[in-house]
Amino acid sequence: MYWEKPGPQNTENTIDLALKRGRELGLKHVVVASCSGDTALKVVNQGFDVTCVTHHVGFAGPGEDEMPMEARQELIRLGVKVLTSTHLLAGVDRAVRNQFGGVYPAEIIAQTLRMFGQGVKVAIEVAVMAKDAGMIPHDTEVISIGGTVSGADSAIVLLPAHSNRFWDTQIREIICMPRVKK
Repeated sequence: MYWEKPGPQNTENTIDLALKRGRELGLKHVVVASCSGDTALKVVNQGFDVTCVTHHVGFAGPGEDEMPMEARQELIRLGVKVLTSTHLLAGVDRAVRNQFGGVYPAEIIAQTLRMFGQGVKVAIEVAVMAKDAGMIPHDTEVISIGGTVSGADSAIVLLPAHSNRFWDTQIREIICMPRVKK
């Protein structure tokens, strides 16, 4: 499915398509990018093990955690695993670029993945982050949902690898994404 443009207006349909495809494939795990917790809440109680990956603390500003503590506690109460950690494709490379200029490998990878759209890039990134954190099982396909700025507009089926074996990640299906990327 292709959405006309990226953005949160695609969230409900993206989630519906992702969960439908997950059920068709017999998958048990969904990874969802969600900073406020709103998108993750839409995935709970749907028969999947849910992992929510947020922006790292400090992404929006020094010391700032974008997910309110109440939202985090509610997700955990509902059985969602919540991961807040350094972004796979940013982190130290971005700090070096900001300090000294230039482009570094993780940013080249991120920019390449953005050719499929920000949401697809995010979906790949959060699945690998969840894999590194031990929140999804090894050698298991998962549904991963990402978005452009807010909400969800992309969903994929993938077999994520750990970050130290990133090139072993297999994108098996693109369920939905925006046709226009920005």
